[in-house]
Amino acid sequence: MAMTDLKWTDAEEIGFRLSEEFPGEDPLAVRFTNLRERILALDGFAGAPDASTEGALEAIQMAWLEYFREGQS
Repeated sequence: MAMTDLKWTDAEEIGFRLSEEFPGEDPLAVRFTNLRERILALDGFAGAPDASTEGALEAIQMAWLEYFREGQS
């Protein structure tokens, strides 16, 4: 996947990128409003800002959480 192809549905890749940009930060402690802003600020994120949904944000948060937990073990 090219860096410029990220959309709201790319939960795994976005979760991975967030885990790299915010190492050690518990994703469950991040409010959805802040999570949305962090996603929009990712290099290469091409999703429309108004296309985010609670379901998409939750999927991204859960993907990020998996990477966070892997880093904790």
